[in-house]
Amino acid sequence: MTTLAFDTATSFGAVCGTASGVRAGRERAGDLLAAIADLVADPRSIERIVVGRGPGSFTSIRIGLAMARSLALTLEVPVAGVSTLDGYRDAVPVIDARRGEVFTIGPRVCKPEDLDVGGRVLVGDGALRYRSLFERAGATVAPDDDPAHRPDPLLLIERAGPFGDAELVEPLYGREPDAKVAG
Repeated sequence: MTTLAFDTATSFGAVCGTASGVRAGRERAGDLLAAIADLVADPRSIERIVVGRGPGSFTSIRIGLAMARSLALTLEVPVAGVSTLDGYRDAVPVIDARRGEVFTIGPRVCKPEDLDVGGRVLVGDGALRYRSLFERAGATVAPDDDPAHRPDPLLLIERAGPFGDAELVEPLYGREPDAKVAG
């Protein structure tokens, strides 16, 4: 069974992979389809899709969910959602939430200085952005080029929720949007 997994919520763009262990990626979330084409010669071979639902960049989350829904409807395959935070192993994931904040397990959003990180290993684009602050607080952050900072699509497959209709997979934004309906 070919299971395709991808995540677009972080500043690393699009990361994707198949259950067979093959991985691909692109620097921009909008280039997800090109990364998928690197993995899957015939899209009709895809039997299931796992998509990271955030937290992370609002626009990037929407790109990933829209692609999952489009592929699922076209290929008539089930989809499972999973938190982007579940794409990390053996460390505390810290995702850059912009505006001087980070997303981390819970999921929750907070100021980086509000995290209790002493003695912990941190990964993710938020760990990189706030490396000096976290290291002064006693955390260890892997080198910038360490692949541990990117969500692992194989972990997303392993930790995905139940499969079903693509429309049932909801985004996990982690905070209220800035834009409000005028009224």
